[in-house]
Amino acid sequence: MLNIFAPSPQGLSRVELDRSSGVPRIPEDAVWIDLLEPTIEEEKLVEASLLVDVPTREEMKEIETSNRLYEDNGALYMTATIAAQLDTDRPVSMAVTFILAGNRLVTNRYLDTKPFQQFIAFAGKHPAACQNAVTILAGLVEAFTERIADVLERVGADLDNVSSNIFARNGNGTPTSRDLRAMIERIGFNGELNSKARESLVSMGRLLMFVQQSISGITAEQRDRFHSTSRDVISLSDHATFLGSKVSFLLEATLGLINVEQNNIIKIFSVAAVLFLPPTLIASIYGMNYHLLPDLPGKYSNFLFSIALMIGSMGVTYALFKRKGWL
Repeated sequence: MLNIFAPSPQGLSRVELDRSSGVPRIPEDAVWIDLLEPTIEEEKLVEASLLVDVPTREEMKEIETSNRLYEDNGALYMTATIAAQLDTDRPVSMAVTFILAGNRLVTNRYLDTKPFQQFIAFAGKHPAACQNAVTILAGLVEAFTERIADVLERVGADLDNVSSNIFARNGNGTPTSRDLRAMIERIGFNGELNSKARESLVSMGRLLMFVQQSISGITAEQRDRFHSTSRDVISLSDHATFLGSKVSFLLEATLGLINVEQNNIIKIFSVAAVLFLPPTLIASIYGMNYHLLPDLPGKYSNFLFSIALMIGSMGVTYALFKRKGWL
């Protein structure tokens, strides 16, 4: 899909291709050309109109800095890794390419994301947000940064809730019941979100550094915007690192609690086995089939005496375990 935007007194507005000459071309007043899952024909149209080389989907996946941030024939090519689908249970990372050619910005992407939608809606009502290509680029980068900040805030709040559930205790000081498996799943999901956010912040930080070093002739206000966004990216990266450490701590704590509960279960079985050892021995002796075993007077004396010995042996074993602090 090819979306073309031009500034207007009301804000950023969508325009159509110029077909007056019989050959479709980008209008002269267009400042932003957005390629969303473009076809080969749309890529060739943009390349012919703006004299740029739109990278393919495979080229956008290159991780080398030289293939992501470079200048060619006067145009700046910047590819960043952006986290997407952050409100679903399957967050992904996608590559977005920004091409700054003169006073025109070309974006190439293969997934529609909320920052793009929010910026288009905002710029459509604020003319100052779409004065030129550099201003639009700054607005898009700020939109991505704000989106990552919202995600990190959500991750931090959810991790706080998980931490409260893990270490929560009743009024008598005993731990509350909890579904540790569900907590591990929550921790893992938040860790995945945080990882996607950190990857986006690192990529965005490199892009901002490249922009500030490569773009010449920008105003002091635009340079201040990029510099301010760079500071935000650095602070968010530090916060993402902190959240990553918290994810590791909570995961280790949850696994430790699982081990403790498993040990308690094994402990119960072990104590039960030891408690029944003396009664088993007594029952085995009185169950022997020979005539030399002395009998006690009375019809049921041997039976009652053996039962008493079993219960007494269990009581002695339990009292010993209790005294040692094993129960």
